[in-house]
Amino acid sequence: MGQKTHPYGFRLGVTKTWRSRWFAKHDYHKLLEEDLELKESLRERLKAAGVSSIEVDRPGNKLRITIRTSRPGIIIGRKGAEIEKLKQELARKTKREVYIDIEEVHKPELDAQLVAESIALQLEKRVAFRRAMRKAVDSALRFGCKGIKVRVSGRLNGAEIARSEWYLQGRLPLQTLRADIEYGFAEAFTTYGVIGVKTWIYRGDIFDGGYRPALRGEPEPRRLPPRRERKPAPAPPSLTASEAPAGPPVQPAPGELPQPVRTAQPLVPPLAPPQPAWKQELDGSKGGDAGQSGSAPADRASEEPHPS
Repeated sequence: MGQKTHPYGFRLGVTKTWRSRWFAKHDYHKLLEEDLELKESLRERLKAAGVSSIEVDRPGNKLRITIRTSRPGIIIGRKGAEIEKLKQELARKTKREVYIDIEEVHKPELDAQLVAESIALQLEKRVAFRRAMRKAVDSALRFGCKGIKVRVSGRLNGAEIARSEWYLQGRLPLQTLRADIEYGFAEAFTTYGVIGVKTWIYRGDIFDGGYRPALRGEPEPRRLPPRRERKPAPAPPSLTASEAPAGPPVQPAPGELPQPVRTAQPLVPPLAPPQPAWKQELDGSKGGDAGQSGSAPADRASEEPHPS
C-alpha cells in the first residue's frame, strides 16, 4: 500500500511555515484546544466568505488572527461593522485582546482549499462529479498553474459501492521539497452519504531566496553572476573643421583588375606516364608467343601428304 504524507507537513520548516505561532510552558493543551475551536468556529461562521486559511499568533497576552479569504467584504461588512462585532465576540470568549487581519486571495482558482470547497458545493447541488472536476481543472490551468490533481471519493452518482476517481493535469512533484504545492480537503454532504474532495495544486518552485517563477509560461532561467566589467573601447579621434571633407564623399574609380597570365605556347594535354622497361619486355614476349602459336597449324598442314 502507498504510504502517503501530508504535502503541508512534509514541507513544514523548509518552504512552509506554521499556521499557529506561539510558545507556552504551561497550559499548552488549553491553548491548543482554544486554537482548534477558534478555527472551527470561524470556518463555520464565515462559510460564505470563502476562507482559505486561518493563522493564529499569540504575542504576549494578545491574540492576532489572520484570515485569508476570497471575499473580504463579507467579513469586514459595511464600514467595518461586521469585523468589529466579530472582534468583540472573540475578545469576550477568549478574555484576551484580539486583533484580526484580513488578506484577500486574488486568484481563488489557484487556491487548493477554495477549489475543493467549490467542488464540494457543486456536488451538494447534484452537479455531475466529472463535470465539476473537469471545470476546476480547466480553470486552474487557464490561470497558469503548473499542475493540478483532483480526487473525489465516496458513493459517486449514488452508487452502492463507494469508489474513487481523480484527474491529473500537468506536473505534480510531491517528493520535491522546493515545489510549492498547496493541498485542500473538503466534504460534500449528499443524500447518499459523504463525498470527500482532495485537491493538489503545483504553483512552481521556491528557491533559497524565496523566488518563485511566474505562474504563466515557463520559469525564467537562473541569472548568472555578473561578469567582470569590460573597459569601453576607445572612441575614434574626431576630425577638426579643417580636416573634415568639404563636399559629399566620392567613391574612387576602381583600378584595373588582375588579368590571367598568358603564354605564347599552346596548351598541350598531359601525356600518359611512360611504362617501365620490365612491363614493355613482358608485353613483347606475349606478342611473340601469340605469333608462333598462330603459325604452327599451317606448318603441320604443309607437312601432311595430300590424300591423292
